[in-house]
Amino acid sequence: MATIRITNLRLRTIIGIHGWERKHKQDIVINVTIKFDATKANESDNIKDTLDYKKITKKIIKKVEASKFFLLEKLTNMVLQIVMEYPKANKATVRIDKPLALRFADSVSMELSANR
Repeated sequence: MATIRITNLRLRTIIGIHGWERKHKQDIVINVTIKFDATKANESDNIKDTLDYKKITKKIIKKVEASKFFLLEKLTNMVLQIVMEYPKANKATVRIDKPLALRFADSVSMELSANR
């Protein structure tokens, strides 16, 4: 089993329940871990035999930047579903941090996982 990690993908989106949060995009930080069988890719050295992390990341960026959610849970689930659309992904974990969500904390985060 192989692991791909997308680390600290910084995006901006509408997220939150308060009026001001609905008007202004906020920073979020996305971390994704994907487990998959890399046996065929190890042998072939061909992009068709692996998970194309650039393709996955572009789709995440497009969907997140266009989204408007009240809850971090819903946003995290959306990103997880994007990753799991790829049949080669056997397991994925998505963590999204919302920096400065609490006055005395660096961030608040939500983490979700899925298995095939």
